Amino acid sequence: MPIVIDLDVQLARKKMSVQEFADAIGITPANVAVLKNGRAKAVRFTTLDAICRVLDCQPGDILRWIPDGQES
Repeated sequence: MPIVIDLDVQLARKKMSVQEFADAIGITPANVAVLKNGRAKAVRFTTLDAICRVLDCQPGDILRWIPDGQES
């Protein structure tokens, strides 16, 4: 998939566990895992807003585009 989610990097930067993060943004740890593993088909803007607010980051800090055929 050409969109890569770097959620692990931001969670490590904040020293935040998946459970703490899930509680803070109001989704289940299972849905955080779906995001982290790149299996999400969509992300609501309200969820993206909560992610950026909690992690104090910009959307571009957690989402990046990789052209087809290139390594992430």
